[in-house]
Amino acid sequence: MRALLHVSDLHFGPKHLPELAGAVAALAERERPDVVVVSGDLTQRAKPEQFRQARAFLERLPAPVVFAPGNHDVPLWRIWERVFAPYGVWRRHFAPELERDYVDDEVAVVAVNTAHGWTTKHGRVDRARRERLARRLAAAPAGAARVVVAHHPVARLPETGAEPALRGSAPLLRLLAELEVDLVLSGHLHHSFVSLPAEDRDGPAIVHCGTTSSSRGRAPEAGGNSLVWIEIGARE
Repeated sequence: MRALLHVSDLHFGPKHLPELAGAVAALAERERPDVVVVSGDLTQRAKPEQFRQARAFLERLPAPVVFAPGNHDVPLWRIWERVFAPYGVWRRHFAPELERDYVDDEVAVVAVNTAHGWTTKHGRVDRARRERLARRLAAAPAGAARVVVAHHPVARLPETGAEPALRGSAPLLRLLAELEVDLVLSGHLHHSFVSLPAEDRDGPAIVHCGTTSSSRGRAPEAGGNSLVWIEIGARE
């Protein structure tokens, strides 16, 4: 069995709640997940100090960390950076890679970047990113549970409300079904939900985490926060 601790939308910066980040670290130390998943928006405004704080927090956790950027991890008002070097500050002050995976004999947790420099909010997955994701999933050990991590919701669902579909959603969902992905972990909307595949269609279950450590909870989680604990066994 593998245990995953899924957190999202940490928003280090003005909206961050450090007491909740401390509680998450204490939970991880006590419960010892096999993997910690962070589905984007590590910072509020993609500033160097915010990325350094996020890195220091993740380094406290007693497990490998899987991550991908969110739209808040791309500069908003620093237009020159947003257009020409949207991940420059991320790479200098947080991590050299944009997507970090975890793979062992029982589980493959693979991240895909859905953020980009040409938008202030919504996400996309273009062909190059889908192909890169497919190669990494195809290399997973036979029989391992397959989990994909993205910041933006990968499908339009009743729980996503007015949020538009991710650009590239349809071919991405076809790819996830073809590669027999079991689970998608996402964030962005600041409220949590679980969506199971219908009996008449293939596809992964979707688990969406709200904001774990900021004051920006929305809808049913206004003023609240969430994280997700997932246990993956041979049959469930």
